Amino acid sequence: QVQLVPAGGGLVQPGGSLRLSCAASGTSFNRYFLGWYRQAPGKQRAMVATITTTNKTTYSDSVKARFTISRDNAKNTVYLQMNSLTPEDTAVYYCYALTPTNTGVWGQGTQVTVSQ
Repeated sequence: QVQLVPAGGGLVQPGGSLRLSCAASGTSFNRYFLGWYRQAPGKQRAMVATITTTNKTTYSDSVKARFTISRDNAKNTVYLQMNSLTPEDTAVYYCYALTPTNTGVWGQGTQVTVSQ
């Protein structure tokens, strides 16, 4: 059973930066499709960024040019670097992995709050 353990959330001022990380168990990490999603209060969970096994990335329009998703297969970890944060980025952030057997796994959410 693949498990995802996130880290790095917290409180940051507008214009600041945070880096989220998500460590995965398992021996096939390099074959996982990975992503970050977020859910703001009163809203549905939405895609923020994804990265394929060949490092092709996609971003939602709202974070493009501000956020960067990356992966380190040697450390079984996926990252989300978030810059120029705004209050609209406040949400619970979730990491996601799709394994080669098409099993989807969610990590526990980590709260990101952007406020003065």
